[in-house]
Amino acid sequence: MLTIKNLYATIDGNEILRGINLAVQRGEVHALMGPNGSGKSTLAKVIAGHPDYQVTSGDIRYSANFRDISLLELAPYERAQKGIFLAFQYPVALPGVTNRTFLRSSFNAICQAQGVEALDEEAFDVFLQQKLDQVGMSATFMDRAVNDGFSGGEKKRNEALQMALLNPHLSILDETDSGLDIDSLRSIAKSINKMRSKSNAFIVITHYQRLLDYIKPDFVHVIWNGRIVKSGGPELALKLEEKGYDWIKKEAQI
Repeated sequence: MLTIKNLYATIDGNEILRGINLAVQRGEVHALMGPNGSGKSTLAKVIAGHPDYQVTSGDIRYSANFRDISLLELAPYERAQKGIFLAFQYPVALPGVTNRTFLRSSFNAICQAQGVEALDEEAFDVFLQQKLDQVGMSATFMDRAVNDGFSGGEKKRNEALQMALLNPHLSILDETDSGLDIDSLRSIAKSINKMRSKSNAFIVITHYQRLLDYIKPDFVHVIWNGRIVKSGGPELALKLEEKGYDWIKKEAQI
């Protein structure tokens, strides 16, 4: 589904990504770990098309509906229309825009872009309620402004609701566990696990094993200094939890 080839990227002239290579297939969950400032969130934003980042070399190939394209040719909204979703580490508030309006506008825009008939208001509300039940969120949040006055856990649950509703092919979770208590973490992880299927894929960015106790990855990658220096199975995350990152640095001769 996603193939990143020798990717280099900068922000404000500072090189952050220094030759990232990664392949993600349908049905897989990949966990990205690494010290602060290693390039994890930068990679997520570059995949999504954040305009502050400039790709200076390499490519990001994406296969949606069996057609291989370069994401670098697409604007951020076009990437979203192709089925790429980024759950932010710090979700932003949209004062004055209700959740219901935001979700329906987003859903219908993607339907239109993908050639699927949009839902009328009544049908959408029925569909929305199904997704609210799936993520364990109250319908009272739908008449509130997007993330405005929400707690950290409510913002992350709202991101899970957006994901469930939009049903993306590739979901990138940028430190979804940040700021969550254990009950909220379990609840959101349960919602994400319900979304997993053989036709979609996830990239999960995290510092901690605790999220991976609930969202089981197929592969774990360690990013250091802008490149992936080690990959393995779920046992790699357990080793990092036990030993930290110093042994990775020595092994990779960084």
